[in-house]
Amino acid sequence: MKNRLDIHQILRLLPHRYPFLLIDRVLDYTKGESLTAIKNVTIDEPFFPGHFPSRPVMPGVLVVEAMAQACGVLTNLSDETQHSDKGVFLFVGIDKARFKRQVEPGDQLRFEVKITRKMRGIWMYEGSAYVGEELACSADLMCTYKEFD
Repeated sequence: MKNRLDIHQILRLLPHRYPFLLIDRVLDYTKGESLTAIKNVTIDEPFFPGHFPSRPVMPGVLVVEAMAQACGVLTNLSDETQHSDKGVFLFVGIDKARFKRQVEPGDQLRFEVKITRKMRGIWMYEGSAYVGEELACSADLMCTYKEFD
């Protein structure tokens, strides 16, 4: 049986909301290891009217942000530390980002992320985003926990 999460469960794990919540469903995860999630890309996305009106393309930075949100879900599922409700996991670094394919309305992005290391409060991941079996983006990502007053 796969470990799945619907949008209601994702909303409990991430602080993001419309128009910046970029994960629709988690297809499978293994705590402390990996997660697979999807985003259904529709023409109604708020960024398409300006990027680009004659040929809508999802901005690469938002593909990376969606991948980071998948890492955030995995971190929240995996972290056993008791944190206050005044904090969140923040995206703090990206390395080796590569864009291989444009993402357009009608595409379904599948994110595959895995934890590669946790050291001194920094969580490190390898992430990939696919459309079908075609690689759209890959990157190494980092996050950490931060409390706010």
